Amino acid sequence: MATIDDDMWVGVVRLHARVERELADALQRHGLGLSEYRALCHLSTAADGELRMQELADLLGLNQSSVTRLVARLEAAGLTRRDLCANDRRGVYTVITEEGRARKNGAGGTYEETLTAALDRAAVEGLGPAVTALRASAQPA
Repeated sequence: MATIDDDMWVGVVRLHARVERELADALQRHGLGLSEYRALCHLSTAADGELRMQELADLLGLNQSSVTRLVARLEAAGLTRRDLCANDRRGVYTVITEEGRARKNGAGGTYEETLTAALDRAAVEGLGPAVTALRASAQPA
């Protein structure tokens, strides 16, 4: 028998899957995957546009192996580059390039529009309580 928490969680999971799918499809028009876009967002707001690989992995919710593959794709596309830590040669940073900033900025409008539209559609198609609760929790106090 489902509980209120279970019903709520199923709604959140359905909403998440639906929105993520729409965002991933929209970002493909910019030649970016969703994780790639989010990595560029984190890097673009980081001090000096750089993060240690483990920091980026933590921010994205990825393991070390997955973030290494992600950064390799971004590097191959010229959107990031790796740099060694000056104080600790074992530390590896990934640094956003100007091309990476431009690609992230170019995709930003598509991401925001798609996110809002997907949440609006979900709200009228049976996931309204989840959308309303999430939007309310994001409002400044």
